[in-house]
Amino acid sequence: MRLAQVIWNGRVTAAIMEEGLARPVPEHTVQDLIRVSDREGTPVAEIAQAHASKHGEPLRPILPVFPSEVWACGCTYEMSAAFRDAEHGTREGFYAYVYREPRPESFFKGTARVCVGPNQPIGIRVDSKFTAPEPELAVVLGSKGRLIGYTLANDVSAWDIEKENPLYLPQSKVYDACCALGPVIVTPDELTNPYRLDMTCTITRNGARMFEGAVNTSKLHRKIETLVEYLYRANSIPSGAVLCTGTGIIVKEENALAPGDVVTIRVPEIGELSNPAKMVG
Repeated sequence: MRLAQVIWNGRVTAAIMEEGLARPVPEHTVQDLIRVSDREGTPVAEIAQAHASKHGEPLRPILPVFPSEVWACGCTYEMSAAFRDAEHGTREGFYAYVYREPRPESFFKGTARVCVGPNQPIGIRVDSKFTAPEPELAVVLGSKGRLIGYTLANDVSAWDIEKENPLYLPQSKVYDACCALGPVIVTPDELTNPYRLDMTCTITRNGARMFEGAVNTSKLHRKIETLVEYLYRANSIPSGAVLCTGTGIIVKEENALAPGDVVTIRVPEIGELSNPAKMVG
């Protein structure tokens, strides 16, 4: 099932997306569906199907869930770890260390406050000269880390701030409009293998494509279950959280985002997440 949120009768409403049309689930947001699923032990897809309208409407998806928390992982693709070590000139290779050792990197990305949905602007910090998109597969989680489904994420990052000093990571990662999610949440019954997904990312400026990158999630170094298990160690994450699993597409400084650029992330099994960029702060 492809779950989304839409504006229906003036309210944010969960919807099942089928052939470009939305079947609203009256009186429910996606977060509401997750709560019912947690309480009853019934898959979200079954609950949505039982309550959804029988007729589709031409409604556009918005942010697919208002996450209680968003967390993100780093150095889960070899390319990402190698690039960061090269950027920092670290002889000891502490990014490579995280890539190869059992404990993954995870960090707090924010809450729904910093998230945007499809076609909404992502942010470029006013004090950054090298902000870049980070295209990622993300998972939506229920109670105790139960997998609800998969979506796309853009972990927008001010890389020059982190490069100046790794202790500046929170400022590099957490600010207004720093996280895009969408366009839908695909439930596990439909997306059965998250490790065989072709992901692409393009940046368009003034109608011309200035960057294009691709990766297959088979390059993801860690199992998603492992990332979730470490996240929940001594950490009571609330239901409805999102975990971004790291990026395997590296945008270099010559392609740093500028206001008006459009970033498009695509996985055929999930859809397309497209966002213009704007300055924030």
